[in-house]
Amino acid sequence: MARLNAPAGADTDHWRTLGLEPGADAQTLKRAFRAQARRWHPDLNANDPVAEERFKRINEAYAVLSDPRRRLAWEQGAGDAEATADPFAVGFPEFDDYLDALFGRRQSRRRPEPEEAPEPPGRVTPPQPPPPPPVQASTDLETVVALTPEQALLGERLELTLPDGTTVEVSTPPMAGDGWRLRLAGVTPTGGDHFLQLRVRTEEGLRIDGLRVYYQLDLHPADAALGCSAIVPTLVGPVRLQVPAGSSSGRLLRLRGRGLESDNERGDQFVELRIVIPDPLSEAEEALFRRLQQLARDPGESP
Repeated sequence: MARLNAPAGADTDHWRTLGLEPGADAQTLKRAFRAQARRWHPDLNANDPVAEERFKRINEAYAVLSDPRRRLAWEQGAGDAEATADPFAVGFPEFDDYLDALFGRRQSRRRPEPEEAPEPPGRVTPPQPPPPPPVQASTDLETVVALTPEQALLGERLELTLPDGTTVEVSTPPMAGDGWRLRLAGVTPTGGDHFLQLRVRTEEGLRIDGLRVYYQLDLHPADAALGCSAIVPTLVGPVRLQVPAGSSSGRLLRLRGRGLESDNERGDQFVELRIVIPDPLSEAEEALFRRLQQLARDPGESP
């Protein structure tokens, strides 16, 4: 939807303040207000000099757009004294008080009201707008979704039931990989996001990412130093891999053509080496490591 210009005569684009397109429904308006109010509340942004002003603008925008009479006046460019009055002229309510009022846990704590000066004769005090609605803190959630290598390669349409009972349909992208995160925006009960973390692994420990396959091979220090032959799993069965002498942790060895295939293109498998110290060490192993330590500190010493 294309963004419309602010109404004629309006000083502020309230839709833009809340990050919305003009005409958003009430639920979307409320969700955007909650997220923005929490983001810019002065209690949560003590070191941000612009947070106070942003918070005022957010509350003003919601007060106008959520009230049909004020919204109509603003859209017609007529202005509204009530909508532009500053509800925070005497200070900001604490953010915890918003949450307490929302959940009904206890009566909201209020800061002491300043003493009012007497009104000069004949002056009429304009009515003050009602306080903004309480803000509910949004919380992001995450669910792990397991896929087979074939499902990850082709993409899969899934029907998931979230912990709060919400049922959603999700289509995973083709060539998805292990550890990818898909975002379901604003679906949690508090208006937060729900993330789906994809898990694409085989029973043998192979990790899939697109056409590539990854495997972690644990090595004894001696095998890494002197080189060895090791059996590693692949998608089509185990193969023998020659580990070069002098290998360090993090080194990648490539098995060409051992990945997934799509449109006549086949990926490779990468084997990441990881040196693992036996735990516990035997007396003989500990003696050898101590000797290696001495040689490392004084390479010129005779064995």
